[in-house]
Amino acid sequence: QVQLVESGGGLVQPGGSLRLSCAASGSIFSINAMAWYRQAQGKQRDLVATITSGGITNYSDSVKGRFTISRDNAKNTVYLQMNSLKPEDTAVYYCNADLKTSKYGSTGHYWGQGTQVTVSS
Repeated sequence: QVQLVESGGGLVQPGGSLRLSCAASGSIFSINAMAWYRQAQGKQRDLVATITSGGITNYSDSVKGRFTISRDNAKNTVYLQMNSLKPEDTAVYYCNADLKTSKYGSTGHYWGQGTQVTVSS
């Protein structure tokens, strides 16, 4: 059983900052890429940022230069530092991990439950 638990969401004013965390736990052998997605009300879920096990990152154009994804492999945790937040960043943020639960098993795609981020004055 694998769980991804996000934390750190909340209400922030435009221009403010938030840091999201997502910890993976359970029967984990290895974690490959980890990522953050977001879904605004009435819209599809979009990719925000990804990070490989080696630390290579990629960002959507809408957050490039404002958001930073990082990870702590020893803690099976991925972070999203969000600066200069805008109202259009308002969404439910989901973390995602591609991981294996055993050495010879296949790679599975796991999701957290989501955390709400609201940017409003």
